[in-house]
Amino acid sequence: MLDVHRLAVLRAVVETGSIQAAATNLGYTPSAISQHIAALQRETGTLLMQRHGRGLRPTEAGRLLAGHAGEIQTQIARAETALTDLRAGKTSRLTVRYFATAGAVLIPPVIAKFSRLFPEIRLELRLGKGLTGEAADAEIMVLNDTVHVPAGLRSVHLLDDPFLAILPPGHTLAGEKEIELGRLRGEPWVDNEWPSSICRQTILDACGAAGFNPSFVVEAHDYATAAAFVSAGLGVTLVPRLALSTMPATSFACLPVTRPTPVRSIFVVVKEAIEDHPPLSAFLDLLRETATSHAHAAD
Repeated sequence: MLDVHRLAVLRAVVETGSIQAAATNLGYTPSAISQHIAALQRETGTLLMQRHGRGLRPTEAGRLLAGHAGEIQTQIARAETALTDLRAGKTSRLTVRYFATAGAVLIPPVIAKFSRLFPEIRLELRLGKGLTGEAADAEIMVLNDTVHVPAGLRSVHLLDDPFLAILPPGHTLAGEKEIELGRLRGEPWVDNEWPSSICRQTILDACGAAGFNPSFVVEAHDYATAAAFVSAGLGVTLVPRLALSTMPATSFACLPVTRPTPVRSIFVVVKEAIEDHPPLSAFLDLLRETATSHAHAAD
């Protein structure tokens, strides 16, 4: 059986690329670090680190074990937290997974109210795609007809979030009250969900329905970065209405899109077995209330 402590030492060496730096971070001597790495190599029968110039470079096996060491340390930290909660009398927790826009807009007001109603419940928020990731009691996510909700889970619709056109300042269409999607046919486009996602596919499907494929000249991973590129005049993009409040003040024009209007549907997926438990039930009620208020504010 691999020694967990030695795995943690290996991870420190891999991340710093230096025995001296790992020793400084962990409060050990360089000799002790070297002994731990040597012992771990004997346990595994595999070379884990090799010399590279003046430093060290992990072998493929070293990178593999260091990655697992990180996961093990995370699980140990969660176990220690759970034990601390148990000793303090906090025996319950609610784990919620979310995506970035929902985390910034929908969840904060829910947490404020939930914490007052259930101060004894530890609320854990995890960023991720949901369904296929770490188990959670509730998962806020974008769904469409291509996503299969596994047995034992139920999806609850929260709101439909339409996409808006983001245009550079001074664009010839910037003064319009709304814009037909087809009028952006010949424009350079800024991608904002790379690699592909349900939201990106929603945009591509809408453009296809309008008779064109967008010509992406810039790849970005989030809406704020994409909007900054648009403000610099590099192209146009589409952004969900809910995401606008998460973006820094930047100079661009924002117009409703028609014919068609791309829309992403936001759901919360919950475990059916515990859906009626008071903490989760209250969380869902507060989440629906917040989502409804955002939907009405947009009308």
